[in-house]
Amino acid sequence: MEYSPPPLFKQGAPARVKVTVFALIAIVLLVVDARMGLLAGVRTVAATVLYPLQMAAMLPREAVGNMGDYFSSVSTLQKQVQVLKNHELAQARLLQEAQFQMAENIHLRRLMDGKQQLPVQSQMAEILYDARDPSTRRIVINRGSRDDVTPGLPVIDHAGVVGQVTRVFPFTSEVTLLTDKDQAIPVQVLRSGLRSIVYGRGNSGQLDLRFVAQDADIQVGDVLVTSGLDGMYPAGLAVARVTQVEKATGSFGRVVGLPLAGIDRNRQVLVIMSNHALPARPPHETPPSGNRRKLPAMAPVPTPPLPASPLPAAGTPAAVQSPVAPGAAPRTTPAAPTPAAATPAAPTPAAPVPVAPSSSR
Repeated sequence: MEYSPPPLFKQGAPARVKVTVFALIAIVLLVVDARMGLLAGVRTVAATVLYPLQMAAMLPREAVGNMGDYFSSVSTLQKQVQVLKNHELAQARLLQEAQFQMAENIHLRRLMDGKQQLPVQSQMAEILYDARDPSTRRIVINRGSRDDVTPGLPVIDHAGVVGQVTRVFPFTSEVTLLTDKDQAIPVQVLRSGLRSIVYGRGNSGQLDLRFVAQDADIQVGDVLVTSGLDGMYPAGLAVARVTQVEKATGSFGRVVGLPLAGIDRNRQVLVIMSNHALPARPPHETPPSGNRRKLPAMAPVPTPPLPASPLPAAGTPAAVQSPVAPGAAPRTTPAAPTPAAATPAAPTPAAPVPVAPSSSR
């Protein structure tokens, strides 16, 4: 088979001549453009006309590049979001700790202010945990017998009474809260001065003011403070605020109060180290030996002379002596005559004998 060139190269000048001619034209255009800048307008028109073709030719490359950037940016953003979430959690934990420390600092400042205002010695303690018995209201603090804590010491915070130390161990102590059902504190209404006793109501977290008369001067909102009559709590410590007053049909009304102290909120408390001193009791009086009161001794009353009386007749029994009170003159009563007597003698009426007053009462 004979090979023949394309028709384009069969007509006209040979290919070498054409290459040489086009090369000379290109060199002339380069020189003219570089020296005189005559082809700037042509270049602008050509760039404008060819711009859509350039964009169409670049679309596949741009699509592949954008797709790679999209997936890489999504993975990068996911990593950044995860890092920011972890950072946010760490910052949230630090923020909560800062808020807790701020609240604790405020509470400690209040405790220190209350400690300075107390007229007795006290020491700060921290609540470790609640007691294991769910039916009681008790807590355990980190102060014990090595810190000179003894049973019966009051426990307070900056707002009022928290409870009382009931059991003491070497390093810890058990505190019975104010709201325990076995706890009772003598109180006094701050407004009217009415004295009474409040009792805990167990897990309800409230207090009962029992044995209050129907006409007692007590209102909702009254503040109850310790009266100091029990010798354990100093007088004037805030205990509760009256929230409910009911006038029952019986002899006593029903009064309910809410503790002012942060029994279920705070971690730090104050233990009052010295009990309220009461005056000494008077000496015991020895009761008298008898049931009657001993009266001063009296001088004996002289016995008046008795009138003369005849002797009784024969066969007549002697006069019967009637019992008299101790210390009185003897009194005789004539015996009744018997039928065996022949002629009874006429008895002479005896004068009444005055009886001396008895010295007994």
